[in-house]
Amino acid sequence: QVQLVESGGGLVQPGGSLRLSCAASGSIFSINAMGWYRQAPGKERELVAVIARSGRATYADSAKGRFTIPNDNAKNTVDLQMNSLKPEDTAVYYCDAKTRSNYDYWGQGTQVTVSS
Repeated sequence: QVQLVESGGGLVQPGGSLRLSCAASGSIFSINAMGWYRQAPGKERELVAVIARSGRATYADSAKGRFTIPNDNAKNTVDLQMNSLKPEDTAVYYCDAKTRSNYDYWGQGTQVTVSS
């Protein structure tokens, strides 16, 4: 079992920044990758960014150039630095930990609202 605890969501104005954090505990040795997904009202959950145990990060097109997973994260944490936020980034953001057997553990979600 892996437990994920997220923090850092909130309300920010367009063009602002937020940093989300996620810490894993439990069977962290089984984790092969960690990342962030988001789900806006009426839409499906979508990938934002993911980082493999090797340190290689992958970003959705909507996140490239604006969002970053710091590469100095400890193996059982994953942060998401979000800059130049837009109203369309408004969503519930979920931390994900994927195991070597391709099983996903999810955090409880944290709301990000971008509005003036």
